Amino acid sequence: MAATRIALFASGLAVLLLLVQGSPPGPVVQCRSGNTNCTVTNGYGAFPDRSTCRVAAVVYPSTEQELLFAVSDATAKQQHMKAVTMYSHSIPKLSCPGGPSGQGLVISTQRLNRSVSVDMATSRMTFEAGITLRALLDAAAARGLALPHSPYWQGVTLGGLLSTGSHGSSLFGKGSAVHEYVVGMRLVVPSPVPVNGYYAKIVNLGEDDPDLLAAKVSLGVLGVISQVTLQLEPMFKRSITNRVVGDVGFEQTISSYAVTTYYGDISWYPSQGRVVYRDDIKVPITTKGKGVNDFLVFRAQPTVDVASTRASEELLELTGDAGGKCLLSRSQVDSQIANGMGLRNNDGGLSNFTGYPVIGNQSDMQSSGSCLRSAEDNLLTACGWDPRFAGSFYHQTAISIPFTTVADFIADVKKLRDAHSNALCGTELYFGFFMRFLRNSTAYLGKTDDVVEIDMTYYRSRDPKRPRLYEDVLEEIEQMALFKYHGLPHWGKNRNVGFLNIKNKLGAKLDKFVSAMKKYDSNGLFSSDWTDAVLGLRGKEVVVQGNGCALEGLCICSTDDHCAPKHGYYCRSGLVYEQARVCRKIKSVEADGLPWSSSYRSH
Repeated sequence: MAATRIALFASGLAVLLLLVQGSPPGPVVQCRSGNTNCTVTNGYGAFPDRSTCRVAAVVYPSTEQELLFAVSDATAKQQHMKAVTMYSHSIPKLSCPGGPSGQGLVISTQRLNRSVSVDMATSRMTFEAGITLRALLDAAAARGLALPHSPYWQGVTLGGLLSTGSHGSSLFGKGSAVHEYVVGMRLVVPSPVPVNGYYAKIVNLGEDDPDLLAAKVSLGVLGVISQVTLQLEPMFKRSITNRVVGDVGFEQTISSYAVTTYYGDISWYPSQGRVVYRDDIKVPITTKGKGVNDFLVFRAQPTVDVASTRASEELLELTGDAGGKCLLSRSQVDSQIANGMGLRNNDGGLSNFTGYPVIGNQSDMQSSGSCLRSAEDNLLTACGWDPRFAGSFYHQTAISIPFTTVADFIADVKKLRDAHSNALCGTELYFGFFMRFLRNSTAYLGKTDDVVEIDMTYYRSRDPKRPRLYEDVLEEIEQMALFKYHGLPHWGKNRNVGFLNIKNKLGAKLDKFVSAMKKYDSNGLFSSDWTDAVLGLRGKEVVVQGNGCALEGLCICSTDDHCAPKHGYYCRSGLVYEQARVCRKIKSVEADGLPWSSSYRSH
């Protein structure tokens, strides 16, 4: 059976490599009557708590003046608001307004999507906040300019990626976070008293304004970003070679690799004992090459193949076949490596990967997402996670760990891997442990140290009460990263438990951010229960207690009922990080001999 699944995957990948079309994602806001009585979701069709976000209405301003009117009208009514982007790719509930369910307003930035101005003398460009990353890169490239760094997924908007602190990978210069290149910003914020007849005002923040340190990573709680001015640079090229090595001692090379490789990143496949270093450097614009980054997973994929792969993974989960996951993941990774991880050597047409190095313009190499840009084909093909069909469905844990302790973290993960050789194969179906590099930031919600951000993507059951294979191992790694190694979460990813203790981790920087938040939105109209919980405000908590809550990362288990005792999963201590509390499968509670207390050590 495992061989059959691998054959199906290989044939699906062969088809995928030839695809040039696909159904773009559907709208994240759906309304029953015009633009009223609506629901809001994210690009995956599910928030971490699987709740439905209901709002009274959505508005689609196309100018800053229309945006001003929308914020003013809602402020006059004391209506809670949130900005929502075109594809809404944040996993947490950042786009759901506060206040009573069904009474809030979402303000879509979909039509605020233009380039505003360019200053060639300073290499600065101003954009509206709703412009997608792909459109921004193309607009800059048309002027011979390049954005120094960006996220790898181009289906995000400028306002959205800034609000969540999104980034690429680099320790060079100011680092890889896009917000480090913001030199100006215009926001529309509530006003408790009329200003020129509006209960809203436009705030213009220059690069020396201390409030810019709050606004450029804001979780959307200050107001709506209208325009952003970015510091760009003349176009250049990048040269990329993916290098595969064994993982013995690789954790000792992470720091030296990061400081010597301009755009490098690392993919670690722990169960396979191998590491892929992406040797990615800047080269002059005159260097020969028209390469394109068309990352395999971000291409349009045949929905029947994605659904089949998902069904295979569900069967492996149901039958407890971790070894089958290992076979499938090795075959998949082999195929991805053989195909250059989606790099194309020529102009991105029908040509595919033909060998290293792959050299191309920064605008063509820094980000990908071709599944967004094709004509509708009635869901014959689509982005693999599109919720309109039964495709991929997963958790994503993304935690940044200081360089000073990341080798110790990897060593601890290796201990867990060595104790359970099949436990981490599931992550390797989603590119293993993916590592990128960031510098510490002056932004109040930015990183507090130079860090390695480690992304782990893994299976999520469509049944919230159904545990996954080796549930305990990934929970222990998650808690180890957060508490033993004091990791910070990516604001746009993670399960609820990833945001525990943010107030203590950020300290005075968070206090400064909250002061700015109160200055620009004194009544909290852009805040919500979720952002209040993350920021430690108004008595809100990120933890949601209940039966099975630990399975979805809504809580850390303290009783067996937080796990899935009916399926044999009980709350126990971690194996390497003993302070962890995890849901472990136990064949016999009597044999286990560890009756569980109703309390656990506070983190």
